[in-house]
Amino acid sequence: MVVTRRQLLYASAGLGLGALVGCSASTTDAPTGSTSPSSTPAPPETPTPSSSVSASASSPTPTPTASATGAPKPKLGDAIAENFDVPWGLIFLANGDALVSERNSAKIIRVTPTGKKTTLGTVSGVVPPSGIGEGGLLGIATAPGDEETLFVYYTSSSDNRVARISLRGGKVGKPKAVLTDIPTSTHHHGGRLLFDADGMLLISTGDAEQSSLAQDRDSLAGKILRIRPDGRAAPGNPYRNRTWSYGHRNIEGLAFDAGGRLWATEFGEKAADELNLIRKGGNYGWPKVEGESDDKAFVNPKLTWEPTSSCSPAGLAITRSTAFVGALQGRCLFAVPLDGTKAGKSKAYFADDLGRIRNAVAAPDGSLWITTSNTDGRIDPRRDDDKILRVSL
Repeated sequence: MVVTRRQLLYASAGLGLGALVGCSASTTDAPTGSTSPSSTPAPPETPTPSSSVSASASSPTPTPTASATGAPKPKLGDAIAENFDVPWGLIFLANGDALVSERNSAKIIRVTPTGKKTTLGTVSGVVPPSGIGEGGLLGIATAPGDEETLFVYYTSSSDNRVARISLRGGKVGKPKAVLTDIPTSTHHHGGRLLFDADGMLLISTGDAEQSSLAQDRDSLAGKILRIRPDGRAAPGNPYRNRTWSYGHRNIEGLAFDAGGRLWATEFGEKAADELNLIRKGGNYGWPKVEGESDDKAFVNPKLTWEPTSSCSPAGLAITRSTAFVGALQGRCLFAVPLDGTKAGKSKAYFADDLGRIRNAVAAPDGSLWITTSNTDGRIDPRRDDDKILRVSL
């Protein structure tokens, strides 16, 4: 289906109430409620990213549906830790502890598997959002082989930026800028950080509510960027700058599968949210198209959720040949079976049990850790929000 911006106006005007609250029948099964946790979760896959970080598919046309046979069935466990202020980034350390970034407070918090919370400090220079803004302290990533060096993505008074922070002595040091002048606005910040197998840092950026920037390969907005840890363009990039892929509206999820392929979750405007397989140098169409297109100049998504009110895909984890997607407006966890470069139907779990789900991260013990996002100003928080919860597979 070709979706242009003009068609979006007609589509949004014609949507009934049922379409606004449901997921597209072509991509999503009915939601499944929570069940009791499994006592022995299976071990996760270990991603082995390739140096190319590129999809093997050469055509932007839709792929056949992957089989859901053998896909894990998530089971909701107890809360690991509670009372967070919009937890956004979550990464694991070698000993099984996690580091969590709080978007609004700009704190970095260490969380043990038993739920003990230790605040390591506050990142200086972060400007928190006002109202329902989306800036603040966002994604985090530790340097390869050095868990005492943390990379952070945050909103400053003038831009979005990536900085390096020392965690030596268990305390947050002063941020040292690595990449500055990423366009900023109230919404569409992107913000996910992920290192590839070559030690290069991948950065998702939003279009900063200036959609034309997404098609400008020299702009830092509306992209997946790939840089050296010192901020310079990474070797092997397709356009001799920091751009790895472009034509993105707002990516908040990045993950490698076991074959080293890079996947991303992207917020659409009204017609379609997307799960994309990222290709080196690929143009993903925004703002010229949203969702699938017949134009061979653009890379089609592997899966869409239609309309966007049914999903709003944020964090992304890939384990056991399944993509797990935190859905903000959808208020559920989506599971999408993957078969190489193919994506199957998504199935919703825990619908309305937890409210808005921001993040999903594969834990060392084979479970998932998911985070809620009910203190972000969009809905009324529940008791002890926000939370980190364990999901067994």
